[in-house]
Amino acid sequence: MTVVDLTISREIVIDAPVDVVWRTITEPDQIARWFAESVELDARPGATGTLVFEDRATARPTTVALVVEDVDPPHRFAFRWAAPGADVPEPGSSTRAEFTLTAEGEGRTRLRVTETGLDELGWSDEDQADFAEDHNHGWEVHLGRLGTLLSPTPG
Repeated sequence: MTVVDLTISREIVIDAPVDVVWRTITEPDQIARWFAESVELDARPGATGTLVFEDRATARPTTVALVVEDVDPPHRFAFRWAAPGADVPEPGSSTRAEFTLTAEGEGRTRLRVTETGLDELGWSDEDQADFAEDHNHGWEVHLGRLGTLLSPTPG
């Protein structure tokens, strides 16, 4: 985990080819297997969508609006997602999540997720730190799920 200049960054090496990882991070039915409970998304620049997360403690859903910014199959995918209290994912009311995929030998992929834009939200230092801590933990959990989903277990 790193938080440098309010940039959240995580990476994982997955025992799956780049094209498989790409599909799993860009197709709604696949994203719902490791990231959000419900996904509406079209992986093309300018497309809007939503992610629905369920709070495990309260079972209350939270819907987050997003807009796709960059798509460079199968190497880079980025979207902005609305910050808490915001309805429109645009600079100043959202953060940007960027996924970068790099082949690591045959059949393995290094996936790096970088989330930026926290410094543009106008929040207090304490609120920024809380958000960064929450999202660092969230990316750790979700990338762990993704790695488990795609990496075969010996047996």
